Amino acid sequence: MQAHLGDQLVIEGPATGAARRDGEIVGLHHEDGTPPYDVRWSDTQEVTLVFPGPDAHIKHLGHEPETGTGAGAPPPAGAPGPGDIGRRVATERTRRGLSREETARRARMAPAYLAYLEERPADPSLATLIRLAAALGTSVQALRGSGVDLPPGRGTALLHPELRDLGPEDCRALLSTHGVGRIAVTTPEGPAVVPVNYEVVDDAIAFRTAPDSVPAAAVGSDVAFEVDHVDEAMSRGWSVLAVGPARVVTEPGEVRRLTERAHTAPWAGAGREMWVSIRPTRLTGRRIAPAGR
Repeated sequence: MQAHLGDQLVIEGPATGAARRDGEIVGLHHEDGTPPYDVRWSDTQEVTLVFPGPDAHIKHLGHEPETGTGAGAPPPAGAPGPGDIGRRVATERTRRGLSREETARRARMAPAYLAYLEERPADPSLATLIRLAAALGTSVQALRGSGVDLPPGRGTALLHPELRDLGPEDCRALLSTHGVGRIAVTTPEGPAVVPVNYEVVDDAIAFRTAPDSVPAAAVGSDVAFEVDHVDEAMSRGWSVLAVGPARVVTEPGEVRRLTERAHTAPWAGAGREMWVSIRPTRLTGRRIAPAGR
């Protein structure tokens, strides 16, 4: 199997032969175009290292191999990975939907230097961090990771906030395809709220857990599931609440489909293979933003 940058990697379902997942090959680790590849998946825009299996094939789209160390090229073989600051810059840039070129323009730096910061361990100057923070609408402290152990919402509140209700379609858009949320359950010890990483499949919210875990107490009852985000730099945020019955997914085909479409393994570790599905009967949300916008 050989590929060029820009070709498409397609993984097919083992039984149907239909496309199960596809993505653009954005990085080559061997000059002859053989695996592994860095693939940007079309459903999540995440880039992962892929060793294609027998259910994968490549669609050649007429792209020729690229060289150099610009925004589209992978780091040289054996080069060290990105540092903490680089990962935070890349994550914040992606979250805000900014290209590397646009971010570099806003921060008044060369795109090649921003690529270096995102791809290699680096110790940028305070002036560079200030410009990057301004370009990304965040703070130097956030890029340095100094607030990772602090609860969200410690920033300054808006002078004239406005609380707006969100419709079901807006709520579904904010839930997106996956993320981390919190589920509220009733246990023998009393109410409990625990975080889980979730998937959204056919308008249902699904997560993996263990049969004897706290999230498993949701099965067989109506539960509340909440996802939110606080933008400290802009003093705004949103929350979405889904309420509905929770059930264990037992049908083998449905379990296999959920597992194949999962974006991550359970964050809490191995041994959590029981899928729980929540189909919302009520989906509400609210957003805090400056009044008049």
